[in-house]
Amino acid sequence: MTSAAPHPAPPVVAVVGGGQLARMMAPPAAELGVHLRVLVEDPTTSAAQVVVDAPVGAASDDAAIRDLIAPADGRPGADVLTFEHEHVPNALLADLIDHGTPVRPGPEALVHAQDKIVMRRRLTDLGVPCPRWAALPSEPAAARTALAAFLADTADGEAVVKTARGGYDGKGVRVVGAADAADDWIAAHRDGGPELLVEDKVPFTRELAVLVARRPSGEVRTWPVVESIQRDGVCAEVVAPAPDLSADLAREARDVAVRIAEGLDVTGVFAVEMFQAAGPDGAPHVLVNELAMRPHNSGHWTIDGAVTSQFEQHLRAVLDLPLGSTEPVAGWTVMANVLGSSLERLTDALPAVGERFPDAHVNLYGKGIRPGRKLGHVNVCGDDLDEVRRRARAAAALLRGETSEEQEN
Repeated sequence: MTSAAPHPAPPVVAVVGGGQLARMMAPPAAELGVHLRVLVEDPTTSAAQVVVDAPVGAASDDAAIRDLIAPADGRPGADVLTFEHEHVPNALLADLIDHGTPVRPGPEALVHAQDKIVMRRRLTDLGVPCPRWAALPSEPAAARTALAAFLADTADGEAVVKTARGGYDGKGVRVVGAADAADDWIAAHRDGGPELLVEDKVPFTRELAVLVARRPSGEVRTWPVVESIQRDGVCAEVVAPAPDLSADLAREARDVAVRIAEGLDVTGVFAVEMFQAAGPDGAPHVLVNELAMRPHNSGHWTIDGAVTSQFEQHLRAVLDLPLGSTEPVAGWTVMANVLGSSLERLTDALPAVGERFPDAHVNLYGKGIRPGRKLGHVNVCGDDLDEVRRRARAAAALLRGETSEEQEN
């Protein structure tokens, strides 16, 4: 009797970060036959609940990341290293590349999502439309003088001060109307805290986002431009495609995103967040606000609303596989985030959601409940935008524990 041939080892994709983005890579990884190995912060994180190979370690831990790639226990080494957040030491990533591990996106690209000053400088060099901006000096008096001068050139006497590193979901961003309004941040910068920049407060009409996928061999695909609705600095809703967006502006937004992808040599999926605002000619134009070098909240709609989800596409891209179609599967898809809940368990709402909204696709992240936290999202697809939006919002409201009266308000 002949013995069976050994089962070939699948490709291994190592991911740094144990949140919901890594969690949502698990289903397409299984479908593609890819082994997912995720470095999680602790055994209870979102990704650790669904990924079998989930060693515990910090993203800043050199030894943990090296063991993620080449486990000491003899498990197969990783074919590529990627991320679900940008907070990884770039010097370590450069060393991994020098020793033969593909890192996608690479540290030269990743730094543009880690440091807003580096990002603004590079985008300006590429001719990408951005808000007017300036880096603030480290010396407090000089910083206040520079901020006062910047404010003097604004239309309404207000500007936006940002920390160059560490901000997300509205953190590290402050609207100021006086030179001393950021004194605490200026003092922190002097004492070794993050650098600061100031930008025009853009009178935008809405926020848009373009999701891009690029593989190392150069193939690039974009999904339709979406509208992102923010509440308290956090994404609450995404509409795909962005309603009432002209073909010219959609083309401009996608062209800008591709220019950034190619100019920064990005590999994998990344998101370009933009403002839609009136240009000097009065016509609508886009200004780039932020970059995310990973799958992004603005792309969760693709799980149910596009031929290829952003999570499958990210795996394809980092493995340098041909990219999938980004065409939508319905006229409209609305994603509604579940931000906080009064329920003890979000799953207690599933019977009501399933009964009232059988077309709603619920994705829960397995997180502990606290006010304003991203706990999950709901996607609804269809051909009537008003009805699709209503159903997505109402389904998300049930998961937040709201009554029917609260939903109507």
